[in-house]
Amino acid sequence: MTTASAPATPRLLRVLAGETQDRPPVWFMRQAGRSLPEYRELRAKAPDFISFCHHPEMAAEATLQPMRRFAFDAAIVFADILLLPRALGQQVWFEAGEGPRLAALPSIEFLADQVEASTGRLSDIGETLQRVRAELEPERALIGFAGAPWTVATYMIEGRGSEREAARAFAYAEPEKVDALLAVLVDATARYLVMQAKAGAQALKLFESWAEGLAEDMFERLVVQPHAAIVDRVRAAGVTAPFIGFPRGAGALVESYAEAVPVEGVALDTQAPAALGRRLQAQGRTIQGALDNLLLRQGGPALDARVEQLLEQWGKGAYIFNLGHGVLPDTPIAHIARVVERVTGKPARAMA
Repeated sequence: MTTASAPATPRLLRVLAGETQDRPPVWFMRQAGRSLPEYRELRAKAPDFISFCHHPEMAAEATLQPMRRFAFDAAIVFADILLLPRALGQQVWFEAGEGPRLAALPSIEFLADQVEASTGRLSDIGETLQRVRAELEPERALIGFAGAPWTVATYMIEGRGSEREAARAFAYAEPEKVDALLAVLVDATARYLVMQAKAGAQALKLFESWAEGLAEDMFERLVVQPHAAIVDRVRAAGVTAPFIGFPRGAGALVESYAEAVPVEGVALDTQAPAALGRRLQAQGRTIQGALDNLLLRQGGPALDARVEQLLEQWGKGAYIFNLGHGVLPDTPIAHIARVVERVTGKPARAMA
């Protein structure tokens, strides 16, 4: 239903509460960062990526940079999902041009002993959120996030990015160890998100970047149950901020996810059919996505047509306009500006 809300109530929060509006809110995954020249200039001032994420002043600036250029309705805090395993005591570093690397997985007992301290080790992200919320306009929402347990576990098990075959095989071979690792990550992630909400995050997102390829029973065990447990624990701590769950690559299992996990919003990836999104909307879920980030980079008439198609098929219901994955670093700024202006009616601001 369409309802009237105070102008300062962020559009994103209104749609996550189920309101249908004159247009959907828009923000892009990975909007803070790599595609912007001002980000690359800022990044060059930090000795390494992890130091950058843990520098509240710089991370807040990175979060706010796209908000100055484009009429996005929400900012997402600049951080990384692998800050959590590092806070739990596993060595994490980033190799230039290669991505993340992690040392051997510590014992589950060691990791469990680090859970309570891990939130304090992530306090810099809380300060980043406080800085951003103080500067961001009240009508624009601030999103906090964490990597979902299974996705984080795959990096912790394999030590690097991959196709996740080794992590999936390990989940079959060592089910008790994987379940114990996920339990540690559920606890640590819930604490981390509670801290983010207290620091100013108005919505919380769980990124399950590696939900693809899982059989139904494994999807239930590795994705659905941990997500539901995190939401329950965050709610038990008194946090009311809405959740967006993103089981990327889940395909038809997205519907069972939406039925079992009490998130307000379900993010859809690029492959999501129009009918699937409409069914989720009819069931009371806000949906988000699913513009192809490759198409955003490519631009042209095909991009314009797909934007119109998404707005037509889902825009009359509770819908957040977004990508099906993150902004690619070589995406032309003009393409981002064109899409955001089409959704919001507001052009990008000229930058010096």
